[in-house]
Amino acid sequence: MWVMHAHGVGSPMPHRTDTLVHIPVDGVDLEGALELPAGAPGLVVFAHGSGSSRRSPRNNYVAGVLRERGLGTLLFDLLTESEDRVRENRFDIELLTDRLVAVTEWLGTREDTRGLPVGYFGSSTGAAAALRAAARLPDAVDAVVSRGGRVDLAADVLEYVEAPTLFVVGGADTEVLALNRDAHARLTCETELHVVPGAGHLFEREDELEEVAEVAADWFADALRRA
Repeated sequence: MWVMHAHGVGSPMPHRTDTLVHIPVDGVDLEGALELPAGAPGLVVFAHGSGSSRRSPRNNYVAGVLRERGLGTLLFDLLTESEDRVRENRFDIELLTDRLVAVTEWLGTREDTRGLPVGYFGSSTGAAAALRAAARLPDAVDAVVSRGGRVDLAADVLEYVEAPTLFVVGGADTEVLALNRDAHARLTCETELHVVPGAGHLFEREDELEEVAEVAADWFADALRRA
């Protein structure tokens, strides 16, 4: 497997010490990778976009930067392999939100994660699920970061989001940037919009993804420690 990291794109993935977890939800098992550095002040749960998975090189790169800051990470698949083959499921935001809520509640049952402040890092359609889940769990979610998020798919619940929320969008991703500007203006919680100059929807250049990871890490480190 190949991964994007600070020293370049296309280098072999370094040794990882993830704990493989199976999360029982809706009668299925969702597979994930949970990693908790010693003394972690919080845990960031990743909600990937349509067509992606917990093996996404971009999300794994961001997760690595968060762990370097001492934060825990959970990367998991919102859908099983068979569910993901049905294209409609990838855009079923209510289903994805239900899964994210269930996984967050599952974290509250584990001895090693119970009581830890929780943040969501959502990409594309996953960002809509993250915002919707944060609106549904105001007492359980302490920070949200949206990367290139389809935040319009959560427009009807934005007023209920209480967690500090950061929108990160590429400057060249004009349609999504407009959607994020609108959502940013509508939130009543602590919020910020960070535009990465010249970046497209996927933040394909290494320096662009580095910027995403750094601003996300700053946001989570501050919000989760305060929580």
